[in-house]
Amino acid sequence: MMDGIDIKFPLFVAVLVIAVAAVISTMLLYRKAHNVKLKLNDISETLDDIAQGNSNRKILAKPSDMTSMICYKMNDIVHEFREQVIELKKAEKTNSQLMTSLSHDVRTPLTTLIGYLDAAQKGIVVGAEREEYIETARLRAHDMKDYVDVLFEWFKLNSNEETFTIREVELAELTRNLLKDWIPIFENNRLDFDIKIPEKRIKVNLDTDAYTRIINNLIQNVISHSRATHVKIKVSLLAANVMVAVADDGKGISKQDLPHVFERLYKCDTARSQKGSGLGLSIVQQLVEKMGGSISVQSEPYQQTEFIVQFPLAHEKTC
Repeated sequence: MMDGIDIKFPLFVAVLVIAVAAVISTMLLYRKAHNVKLKLNDISETLDDIAQGNSNRKILAKPSDMTSMICYKMNDIVHEFREQVIELKKAEKTNSQLMTSLSHDVRTPLTTLIGYLDAAQKGIVVGAEREEYIETARLRAHDMKDYVDVLFEWFKLNSNEETFTIREVELAELTRNLLKDWIPIFENNRLDFDIKIPEKRIKVNLDTDAYTRIINNLIQNVISHSRATHVKIKVSLLAANVMVAVADDGKGISKQDLPHVFERLYKCDTARSQKGSGLGLSIVQQLVEKMGGSISVQSEPYQQTEFIVQFPLAHEKTC
């Protein structure tokens, strides 16, 4: 008997242990399955809430949860979706502002232009006054063309339709040739100028047309809006960059406006709403950055406002 008991008892204990382990495993699996079911319900409810427009919702999960990887991945997707929605809303707001600006900045001068031409054509004004009306109409037409050109350029840049031909150029000579055309304009506007360009050759990878637009826009900004009496344009070499600075002694930019000067449609002075699209400096910034450069601005009102553009120097080719 003792021998029989000795053999069966350990066997009984082993079977009991296995049975208990099976029960515990089943309970754990049931519990996990129940937790997974609850979590899936939670995911479903959260996704329904997100679908209704609440993109700030997140699916909460502990790292130890079986569904944690799925939850984290869904949160990443929702976050990316939310960022895209924010950008779309910004674009929608900008387009709405552009349409309002277009309505004001084109319709008003167009109405005035038609008025001048009608007066000249119908004989309401004659002689020298008629010639003045026609000349005013001509100038207004050029202003409208400039505005439409800026608007068209901005749309091209933001729709990625703008193409650049980047090649190695000699920046000092290119800048020197650009500024030759501005000297008569400086003189006509009684604007003193100081131009400093080193004789040393400076090689940079640029699109020459884009660089021309950058310099022209910055100088035109001084003439149109700064009320300056002196402009200084300087090209200088830094460690691995070339710096082009356009500075003036005009009314400057206030501290509260300074962080916003490159924003679309931003106008530092409400008086500028009569002329100017509010897109010029935004276009300059985009052109600079698309060619791998950077632009910054610093200003002390009625002392000096300086726009600084930097481009990396082209690497010397070795044979």
